[in-house]
Amino acid sequence: MTTWIPASCTLPTPEQPLRVAEFDALFAERLADTSRPDRLRLEMLLTGGEGVEETVRDLVARESGCCSFFTFTVHPGPEHIRLDVEVDDAHEAVLDALQERATAVAGRDVP
Repeated sequence: MTTWIPASCTLPTPEQPLRVAEFDALFAERLADTSRPDRLRLEMLLTGGEGVEETVRDLVARESGCCSFFTFTVHPGPEHIRLDVEVDDAHEAVLDALQERATAVAGRDVP
């Protein structure tokens, strides 16, 4: 599986596996679907529930702090939360790897 942690990430190396584990848990428990409306944007549909939106917002805020090339947008809904992830041209491969990781952890095929 390709890593989605690029060299430009400023999260200290010892903390990176912990962050990956947080994303893995989110994907394993909540990822319902993914789509790629364009090559630089990934949409993730997450199942909702008590505290899920707050968990997602906290996680992506911390990730934005160390990987500023990510732009995360959270769209809450009554049953699902859509998480949009956008990157610049230089980080398209990172987005590809993130989608690959998310779908693999969730047990889904990349569309």
